[in-house]
Amino acid sequence: MNLSSFQSRIRIVSILILIFAIILISKLFFVQIIHKNLYTNKADRQYATPSGNIFDRGSIFFTKKDNSLVAAGTVSSGFKIAINVKNIIDVDKTYESLDPYMELNYEAFLLKASKKNDPYEEVAFHLSKEQATEIDNLKIPGVSIFKDNWRFYPGSSLASHTLGFLAYKGDDKVGQYGLERFYNDTLSKPKDVAYVNFFAEVFSNIKDSIKDVKKQGDIVTTIEPNTQHSLETELSYAFQKWNADQAGGIIMNPQTGEIYAISGMPDFNLNKFGEVKNPSIYRNIMVEDVLEFGSVIKPLVMSAALDAGAVMPDTTYLDKGMVTVNKKDIYNFDKKGRGVVSMQTVLDQSLNTGMVFTENKLGHDKFREYMKAYGIGNKTGIDLPNETSGLIKNLESPRDIEYANASFGQGIAMTPIEAVKAFSSIINGGNAITPHLVKQIRYNDGTSKILEYPIAKSGIIKEETSETINRMLVHVFEAYDGGAHKFEHYSVGSKTGTAQVAMENGKGYYTDRHTHSFFGYFPAYDPQFIVFIFLKNPKGVQYASQSLIPSFMNITKFLLNYYNVPPDR
Repeated sequence: MNLSSFQSRIRIVSILILIFAIILISKLFFVQIIHKNLYTNKADRQYATPSGNIFDRGSIFFTKKDNSLVAAGTVSSGFKIAINVKNIIDVDKTYESLDPYMELNYEAFLLKASKKNDPYEEVAFHLSKEQATEIDNLKIPGVSIFKDNWRFYPGSSLASHTLGFLAYKGDDKVGQYGLERFYNDTLSKPKDVAYVNFFAEVFSNIKDSIKDVKKQGDIVTTIEPNTQHSLETELSYAFQKWNADQAGGIIMNPQTGEIYAISGMPDFNLNKFGEVKNPSIYRNIMVEDVLEFGSVIKPLVMSAALDAGAVMPDTTYLDKGMVTVNKKDIYNFDKKGRGVVSMQTVLDQSLNTGMVFTENKLGHDKFREYMKAYGIGNKTGIDLPNETSGLIKNLESPRDIEYANASFGQGIAMTPIEAVKAFSSIINGGNAITPHLVKQIRYNDGTSKILEYPIAKSGIIKEETSETINRMLVHVFEAYDGGAHKFEHYSVGSKTGTAQVAMENGKGYYTDRHTHSFFGYFPAYDPQFIVFIFLKNPKGVQYASQSLIPSFMNITKFLLNYYNVPPDR
C-alpha cells in the first residue's frame, strides 16, 4: 500500500468519524435541549406508582400588561406516601411514626390500613423532598415513597371559575370546569411508555419518540392578573356589603374581545376545591346563567331606533309616568311623569315609558331584528364550557305588551358575556366581536400558535349611530348625582339597570328581589375598556346607582392609572 492510498483511507475514516460526531451531537442537542422536558418526564417514571402513571399537564398562564407571563395553573412536584397493609406490623405505631412529618388524619389512616388484602393505599400527598427523605430513613415496614406531581394554582381563588380544576374520570385526571376543561386536549399529556435507556433514545428515531407532542402544550390567556385582582376585590366588597346571592363582572376590550378580567362570586380556592360544600358554586355564572338585567338594555333599544331613523336624541314625547299596553300598566321607576322630554332624558332618567314610546316608533319587527343582530339569543363563542344562550322568545309573540316590557329589559334574558358582547357592538362602531380568553398555544415541540378570533365589521349599527349613542351615554354618566362622578380629563359612558327577579315558576316577578347591573366604558369615543358588573338580589339597597357606582369608579380609576390611558379631553 503506497503512502497516497493510506492517506486517502485516513481521510475517508476521518470524514466518517466527523459525520458520526455531527449526527451524535445533533441527536444530543435535540434530546438535552429541545426535548429536555419530554425526557425528564420519562426519567421520572422510574419513580412511578404501581399503576405506572405520573401526572403531567401543560401550564396555564396569565399575561401581564407588559406581555410577561405569570403562572396561573402549573404542575408542582414532590412525593406521596403509600402503604402495603399486608406488610404493616403495627398500625398505630406506623401512624405515630408518620404523623410528626405531615398532616395525617388518624381515622382516615385507620380506614385505609384496615383493607387487609390491599397492597397499595395512598395516605399522604404533596410532601417535600426533605419530608420524604426523613420518612425514608425511618425504614417503616409497609410504607413506600413515590414521586408525586399535582396541579397547583398559585393564585388560589384568583379567576377560579375561569381556570376550573381537574378531577378524576376513571383513572385519569381531566379538566372538569373552565379552561382546564375547554382546553383539556391541549393541556393533557400522553402517558408515555416507561423510561428507555438514554443511548437507545439517542440512536432511535426522534420523531417516533415525540409523536403527538404537537397536540399538547401550554395555553396563554388574555387575563391580566392585577386587573383580575382589582375586579375581584371590588366584586367581593359589593357582594359582601350588600349580602347579595351572587355577583359577577367582566373587563374586556370592546374592540377586540380580549377579556382582561372575569369573575363570579362566590368563588373558591382552586387548590382546595374538594372542601366546597355546595357544588353549584363551581358553575360559571358569567356564561351559564341567564338573567334579566333591566335598564342596561335600554341603550341597545335606543341604538336600534336611532340607527333605523325612528328617533333622534332630541325627539320628544309626553311622559305621564305611566302607559297602558294590552290593559297592563307600565310605570316609571318612581311612577312620576316628567312632561315633554327628549330621548336623552329618557336615558338620563331611565324612563320606562320613554322606552315603550321608542320601541313603538321602531316597530316590533325591526326591534326583533336588531336584538338578534346584537347576538342576543345566541352563544357568543367564548372559549369556556357550558355556555348557554339568552331568551328572546317573547319577541315572537303577537302581543304588544311583550315588546313593551322588553323595551326596558323585562322579559328578555341573557348571559353576562352575551350582554357584554351586545354592549360592545353599539360602542365600537357596530362591530360584532368574539369574547375570548386564550390568545396563544405554546406546543411542547417548541412551536406556538396565535389564536385569531373573528371581528365581524358587519355594521350592526352604523358608525355614526355608534357615535351618537356614545355621546348620549357620556351624558348619562355625567348626569349621575349632579355630575359628582365626572372625570375632568376622560370621557366615560355608562348605564345602570335595576330589574325584578323572575319567579322560578314563570308566573311573575318577586317584589322584593332585584338584580342590579352597571356597564361603563372609556375612553368613550375610542373605547379600550368595557366594564360590566352586577349583583343578584342585594339587600338593603334599592338601585344599582347606589350599589355599583362606587365599585365601577374604583375599577375605572385603577384601569386609567395602571394602563396609563392618555386623557381624551
